[in-house]
Parts: sequence; structure tokens; C-alpha cells
Amino acid sequence: MIKAIFFDIDGTLVSFRSHQIPDSTLKAIHAVRQQGVKVFIATGRPMPFVDNLGTLEYDGIMTVNGASCQTAEGTVIRHQPIHRDDLERLVGYYHERPFPLAFAANDDIFITMTSPEAVEVLKILNLKCPPIAPVEQCLDMDVMQIIAFFKDCDDPRIMNEVLRGCSEQRWHPFFADIICQGNNKAIGIDAIISHYGISIDETMAFGDGGNDMTMLRHVGCGVAMGNARDEVKAAADYVTDDVDEGGVVNALHHFFCV
Repeated sequence: MIKAIFFDIDGTLVSFRSHQIPDSTLKAIHAVRQQGVKVFIATGRPMPFVDNLGTLEYDGIMTVNGASCQTAEGTVIRHQPIHRDDLERLVGYYHERPFPLAFAANDDIFITMTSPEAVEVLKILNLKCPPIAPVEQCLDMDVMQIIAFFKDCDDPRIMNEVLRGCSEQRWHPFFADIICQGNNKAIGIDAIISHYGISIDETMAFGDGGNDMTMLRHVGCGVAMGNARDEVKAAADYVTDDVDEGGVVNALHHFFCV
């Protein structure tokens, strides 16, 4: 019996075409919650960028790939910001070789500068550009995620020498999402279900991206979207339709008859 469902946002709940959750999906999730199933968001986005859920009803939210987890009422379940040593090394590196860096806390976000690449990525995600501020401002924040606009050819020095306590997730050639090491969506799920007293066998997850693979393998039933890459589908127990073809609704109907 499924007692908790975890939903990725981009490419799962929200189409890159519409940038919003369809009414049919909202109704289906509401119907599942009416059956007593808890619903959680599981996204790689930082909290300031979670602005596209509309009227979705949910019980809790995991952001930045598991580094931050809290209930819908705001009770903190997990909170693992990037270490200050990494931030200090990054500030020094930035002054040698400036490039756009966005720093996100749970309640604040800023970017050091803009570039055509940064503008393009923000447009893909339908996000407004954060305010520009000096890089040193990150030292006064609990930074949960760095959105770093560098190409993968620069990875070895930045990740191995500068951000030594961090890991990256890259789904676009222009930038990487960087968080504290030791976090992923499976770890976030474990923290949340421990808080609620739910077994991993009683969980389901929906996702479409590479950062969803850990949770699709981890939960009792992993559901990959039809628009997911083949390796993501291979990590799932069930493959539903494309996000633009009612994939979430069709899978919920299949499993819960809603």
C-alpha cells in the first residue's frame, strides 16, 4: 500500500512548454490525497525558484536534491548548507576569474553577474533574473545551492580544487547545480519518511531527469515520465506517458483509479 508519493517538478509535474501544472494533474493529486496518501515535492530547485506549483496541495517539500526538507507548515526535517570553507575558496577563485554565480538560500537568492548563457538558462526555466550583488554576500548566507555558469571543461579545477566538499549535477552545457556532498533525492526521501513514520516500501516517486534516478531506484515504486532519457526509464519500475500527454494523471489512474 502506497502511503507517500514524491514528485519532481520540471519535466514531471510541470511541462517546459506551459511552465505550469495542468488542472487535470492538480485534480488527480487531490483525489489521491483524499485517499490518505501524503504528497511531497522532490526538486533540484532551490526554494526561491519554487514558484510554479500553483494551487497544488502537498504535505512537504524537498529542495536542492535532498539537502533541504521541510513540511508544508515549515517544520525543518533536513538542512545541509554548503560549507563555509568551500564558499571562501570560491570567493577567492571568483576574483581571479569572474563568471556568473547564483547563490540560493531557503529565503534569499542573488547572482554575481549576468551573461547570455545565464539569461538563456533562466528563460528555459521561466525564471526572473535574481538581483545582482557582490560575491562576498554568500558568506553571510546559509547557501543551499550554487548555480554556477561554467562549462564542463572547467569542472576539474573548480570541483576538485575549489568546491572540494560539494557535488554537481549538470543537465545543461552552460551551468551546473552545486550542493553539499552527500545529498540526493533518495537521502531526502529517507529523512522525510522517517519524520512521518512511513516505510520505504510504502513510497512511490515520479521523475524524468538524471537527478531523479536515485529516488526512482530507492522507493517502493519508481515511475519515469515518457519524456525521460532511456537510463532514467531503466531505473524505474513503471514508465508512464510524456509530461505533455498527461503522464502523471495516467499513472495515478493506473495505480489509484482516480
